[in-house]
Amino acid sequence: MAAVRRKKKTNSTNRKKELLDLFSNISGKTEIVEPMKKIHGTLRDKDAIEREVALIMREILDQGFFKTKLKPRDLACLVCGYYEGRNDTEIARDLGDEKLSKTVARARVRLKLFRDLDFKMPFERAKMEVLLESGQTMKDISAELGISPSTLREYRHVIEQEKDITLDPFLERIKDVMEDRDLTESMTGGLANDGLADAIDRTEAELADIS
Repeated sequence: MAAVRRKKKTNSTNRKKELLDLFSNISGKTEIVEPMKKIHGTLRDKDAIEREVALIMREILDQGFFKTKLKPRDLACLVCGYYEGRNDTEIARDLGDEKLSKTVARARVRLKLFRDLDFKMPFERAKMEVLLESGQTMKDISAELGISPSTLREYRHVIEQEKDITLDPFLERIKDVMEDRDLTESMTGGLANDGLADAIDRTEAELADIS
């Protein structure tokens, strides 16, 4: 029985090697083989990426690092939407409620997914920071800066999260996942241009079957 299992394992390993060699020969791009191994032969779709990010988000929420009405999968959708260039309102629509745009914005900033607009203040940032450390009330500071207290709180939130390193280890993991997504898109996009998309689909499916 053990001999049969060893033979089966050997055949599976040989088949995988043959498929990888075949893929390399067809594409003429041997450097693609290693990234395929890195992601276990799977060119992950958006749902797979979101599930992986959602697991990291669950860790963050379970450990109480920040509170939000958004669920882990919502936060994963937020991250993917941000990387796709969608604005906060568009992401809120994706979540089913445009009114969530402010909630999305605060969660996005907490995750250090900044936009240029977050730092576009109608005054010197240093001036605001000095005033925030002066002990004055938010109402007095906002009046001096010529903005509403709610806008001042948003700017303060951006500055605080930019300096906060609490989530950095989690954010690095999320960044790695998103870089894998970029790699996948780059690989499949390049192959499609060479007319090899079908070849990789077939090869990937067979690799998945024997993994």
